[in-house]
Amino acid sequence: MSPTEITAEERGRLTARAAFASSAMAITLIVMKTYAAVKTSSMAMLGSLADSSLDLVASLIVLLAVRIAAQPADHEHRFGHGKAEALAALVQVILISFSAMFIAFRSTQRLINGAETGQAELGIGVSVIAMVLTIALITYQRHVVKRTGSLAIGTDRLHYSSDLLLNGSVIAALVLDQVAGLKGADAVFGILIALWLLWGAWSASSHALHQLMDREWPDERREQFLAAAKEYPELAGLHDFRTRSSGTHYFAQFHVWVPADWTVQEAHDRLDLVEEKLQKRFPDTEILIHVDPEGQTDRETLLPPEITEQAQ
Repeated sequence: MSPTEITAEERGRLTARAAFASSAMAITLIVMKTYAAVKTSSMAMLGSLADSSLDLVASLIVLLAVRIAAQPADHEHRFGHGKAEALAALVQVILISFSAMFIAFRSTQRLINGAETGQAELGIGVSVIAMVLTIALITYQRHVVKRTGSLAIGTDRLHYSSDLLLNGSVIAALVLDQVAGLKGADAVFGILIALWLLWGAWSASSHALHQLMDREWPDERREQFLAAAKEYPELAGLHDFRTRSSGTHYFAQFHVWVPADWTVQEAHDRLDLVEEKLQKRFPDTEILIHVDPEGQTDRETLLPPEITEQAQ
């Protein structure tokens, strides 16, 4: 089932469950990694702990955001509350960035001053368990994102996906530092983890900013909508097509040329019927049609003006 075929109630329920699962996961990992970080004195493990701590904060923010985004439009928010998810994604990006900078600073200090790590078996064991739990979580999150198209859950999944590499890096750091005797490996991996987190934050921020800045739909979705519009003769003069999205809700508006001999009532009735049909094909999209006199060319034309022959 695609995001266009799911109800708003079901979407809200799925995203809330995913946010709860993410929060529970973060709490479990924090407890495990706190113990391991104290026992091993590993900077890589400390970085992993800091990341999990921020995961918890971010997950709680996501939980709040998806609840807000699921609320229907009201008098003060006529276009709905979908952008709450994009705002939550940006907060996650900020938290990830601060975490990465802290880890990089501490790892650099450790690389310069030197420090010993210990109990590699404990650190490795905790990291392996964390990877197993993380794989289970992101598998479920992938299912939810596929069903709902949630930006906030998608960003959360991206972060947890990077945790797989992070936990793997902790294992590699401890093995190289204690087993292979490469002193400083732990600190180097801490810096690499920080850089990886910064890259992930940068990538995730673009999706949220696109939505907050009302970027046009992806080309594939635009073409899908325009292809459907071509099936209706009344829309042969479609032009000035503009789109945007808010959370998992989409908005499309465009102008349509109508013959000069159509009355206002006739144009209204014909286009209302077409809008209703399009709405059924794109149930998550709010459609707004503006009527123009035939031949008026004040903006870009996206479909040929063959309205005279086809619309009558």
